[in-house]
Amino acid sequence: MENKEAGTPPPIPSREGRLQPTLLLATLSAAFGSAFQYGYNLSVVNTPHKVFKSFYNETYFERHATFMDGKLMLLLWSCTVSMFPLGGLLGSLIVGLLVDSCGRKGTLLINNIFAIVPAILMGVSKVAKAFELIIFSRVVLGVCAGISYSALPMYLGELAPKNLRGLLGTMTEVFVIVGVFLAQIFSLQVILGNPEGWPVLLALTGVPALLQLLTLPFFPESPRYSLIQKGDEAAARQALRRLRGHMDLEAEVEDMRAEAQAERAEGHLSVLRLCALRSLRWQLLSIIVLMAGQQLSGINAINYYADTIYASAGVEAAYSQYVTVGSGVVNIVMTLTSAVLVERLGRRRLLLAGYGICGSACLVLTVVLLFQNKVSELSYLGIICVFAYIVGHSIGPSPVPSVVRTEIFLQSSRRAAFMVDGAVHWLTNFIVGFLFPSIQEAIGAYSFIIFAGICLLTAVYIYVVIPETKGKTFVEINRIFAKRNRVKLPEEKKEETIDAGPPTLSPAKETLF
Repeated sequence: MENKEAGTPPPIPSREGRLQPTLLLATLSAAFGSAFQYGYNLSVVNTPHKVFKSFYNETYFERHATFMDGKLMLLLWSCTVSMFPLGGLLGSLIVGLLVDSCGRKGTLLINNIFAIVPAILMGVSKVAKAFELIIFSRVVLGVCAGISYSALPMYLGELAPKNLRGLLGTMTEVFVIVGVFLAQIFSLQVILGNPEGWPVLLALTGVPALLQLLTLPFFPESPRYSLIQKGDEAAARQALRRLRGHMDLEAEVEDMRAEAQAERAEGHLSVLRLCALRSLRWQLLSIIVLMAGQQLSGINAINYYADTIYASAGVEAAYSQYVTVGSGVVNIVMTLTSAVLVERLGRRRLLLAGYGICGSACLVLTVVLLFQNKVSELSYLGIICVFAYIVGHSIGPSPVPSVVRTEIFLQSSRRAAFMVDGAVHWLTNFIVGFLFPSIQEAIGAYSFIIFAGICLLTAVYIYVVIPETKGKTFVEINRIFAKRNRVKLPEEKKEETIDAGPPTLSPAKETLF
């Protein structure tokens, strides 16, 4: 035992990281070019949908000398909307191959092709008189969003020091919300949401991609990717010096070496092997619950009902778009608030508070929708519920899962985990969009009771299972989950072997971890 203690170097004290200019600018370049673009395309077709449908109808009339019937219009518009999440699912399935072969930064740069090409196609669709270009472009933009949604949090999480990981991790959702908000602004009828301006409105999605192509090459690749996966410690140190702004890097490099050692024991993980490993069982289940809870907790239903709620409160249809913009401002402010608080209050508190607010808002909104015809004053409470729900979702369920999903996996399992995570995100997104209108038609306002129940169940799971990860290294978080999974890590087994003296049996087989 004494020999082991004598041979173990003392831990190197960690120096607290700061938001250096290189780190800040790299974050802005990556997030603006990827997350902003995702949010913009998520929202850009919503407000001016009548303008797009009119273009579809006019194009069809020029080809066939008759206007399309309602069923065909519904089919084409459903394809326009639903192809985006289906493209996202495809992107989430190929992102693992890209981040391993091209690196995190390289993946983001390559991904810009999937934004610039459809931007050009949509921009010329009116001149070409081909609405098919819009539908095809929505598929390609979905692929772009699916890759971005996984590669960007991975890149930002691996760039950040542990005390800033929460702040940088929430930047994915911050820029998604900013993209949604600016799409709402540009989609106003007085700006670009009109028959003359919509081609420009759709083509603007290529601007963030161009800016990222011009700026991101000047920033470093993920140092963890360089050291752990490429074995290039010199490149990792050079990247760290630029990102941290100082030469005291030994604690962070040592942490990466420990993670690299854990990875060598774990080996390369495919999605199938990830699903079969007992040592990663609770981590995998946790990201599935977080992603499913994020999409199934009612955010799409709130957006669907918003105009009806505003109208019942006396807001004219012509002005409801401005109320929607106001809700976008609230969304941005609260997401930024979450980014500031995530390193102070922790991940668990924000998630639990967010789901608590969302669930309560859904319950009250159910009462409002059921009785507002009898008590007209309740309609104003409905607007309050909509904004309260947006506040709750913006401080927890929207931004925080992007942080947690990066933290609870080591380098070797992160790629496969993000593929599962992305698939769940896009599948649940598609399911809600596809099934909610039918559910709403069948049970009406009672659908919000279902969303309140999902919020409650997700909050209970978070409280019982997910640990607080604030201020912990990836290896420390891995040890916490190892106890819950009831497995021993390779280094723990090695220590037991040293304590027991020289082995008398044949060499141990490859560990399960």
